[in-house]
Amino acid sequence: MATFTATLTPMLMLFICIAIGFVTTKCKILPENAGKVMAVLETWVFCPALSFMTMVRFCTVETIGKHLTNIVLASIGVVLAVVIASILSRIFVKEKSLERGVYAYGLAFANGGYMGDPIVLALFGEVALSYYKLAYLPLSLMIYTWGITILTPNTGGKGGVWKRLLNAPTIAMFIGIALGLSGLGKYLPAFLTDSLDSLKVCMGPVAMLIAGATIARYDFSSMLKKGKVYVATALRLVVLPVVIVAFLFGVKTLANTLFGLSIGNDILFLTFFATATPLGLNTVVFPEAYGGNPETGASMAMISHTLCVISIPLMYALMVAVFGTPFQ
Repeated sequence: MATFTATLTPMLMLFICIAIGFVTTKCKILPENAGKVMAVLETWVFCPALSFMTMVRFCTVETIGKHLTNIVLASIGVVLAVVIASILSRIFVKEKSLERGVYAYGLAFANGGYMGDPIVLALFGEVALSYYKLAYLPLSLMIYTWGITILTPNTGGKGGVWKRLLNAPTIAMFIGIALGLSGLGKYLPAFLTDSLDSLKVCMGPVAMLIAGATIARYDFSSMLKKGKVYVATALRLVVLPVVIVAFLFGVKTLANTLFGLSIGNDILFLTFFATATPLGLNTVVFPEAYGGNPETGASMAMISHTLCVISIPLMYALMVAVFGTPFQ
């Protein structure tokens, strides 16, 4: 029941934001370019604020040293997810295109932030949430580098790849890493950190407003008929988490046996919450911001965020049955 409630609360928040975006667009309260304007704000303001503050607070020499084992295992899981997603995306979309990038991103990265954070916090508290954030620093790095690169168009010309790679969230993240590792982050003035904290919480709700506004521009019934999206959702919510958690369990067991390391099962649960949440919202935000087609991403968001209400509680119960209760 606790898991279901923890999942239901952020889900209701998401659906309220989607509904507001949908209704205000359908009723023409929002102008036609509202989705693009909000997507630009996400790209240049809200996402950078989130990535910067996360790194400043959690990416320190002390915390990385303390959680190095979890970070290494999480890095292995992230690499595995990217490899699998890259292969599967070529099956979903034969030709190289931005739509293939949407599938690659959606299969590689779950919504482990906006959905994963509140669930971990509600179930285990702030200490476990800090472990979660630290373990998946490599995931953040991959999202804001390779992930955003495959969601944005290649304009060609000299430095085309670097122009896509050096986007606002990536630059903000690396500045945050530098300040966190150097210890200079703690000297940032309160008015700045308070402002960025206020801006970063806008990322999730505004992303869902964009999703609702995007959904309203397309035929609702046709979005529900996208068979490939259901397959991608099943892979994202069930198959890939099982594969990645099982692989990391094997690596952890091997390390314990060969090198005498004492690695608990907590990293498996952290991995679960990072990978079993719905498809990431950037598949809507970045195609919208850069003039791509956000319909596939919006369909993924709508279907996967609905089905995860059932999948997450059931899979978490299975995890507890197999590996015991975490963070004890």
